[in-house]
Amino acid sequence: MMETVFLFCTDAGAGPDGKLNIHGVFNDLRASDFPARQDQMVLAGIVEWDRREQGRIPFTIDLTDPGGKSIFTIEGHTDVEQQPQSKAPARTQFVLPLKNVMFPAPGRYRIRMDFNGNKMTGPSMYLLRSSHEQEERS
Repeated sequence: MMETVFLFCTDAGAGPDGKLNIHGVFNDLRASDFPARQDQMVLAGIVEWDRREQGRIPFTIDLTDPGGKSIFTIEGHTDVEQQPQSKAPARTQFVLPLKNVMFPAPGRYRIRMDFNGNKMTGPSMYLLRSSHEQEERS
């Protein structure tokens, strides 16, 4: 069975040791007006592949609005090498920049992922309406 962990963050990247470094994890954003634009954010994560998965694996990742409509799509592929039983299963690190994302309304936004026909959900993000009064009280 494939396992995944994904997070929304401000920045991510592989360190010199090959480990995935994730900075500024968040799950909500505030905006005073909608539609709201987020200049940049990152979807970062790791997929640990089932040992039967190998070769070029296509993927599609959609950010969906509260009604389930896709507002941002990333399509690509990753190459997965078969690992012997004596080693850990193959893993792929993902650092996916999301730039100039338009959020049409407040609510819960979700990630839907499809890896070669294996469909799953990723993290959720909440877009909240903020007012100038709320910002002044903070």
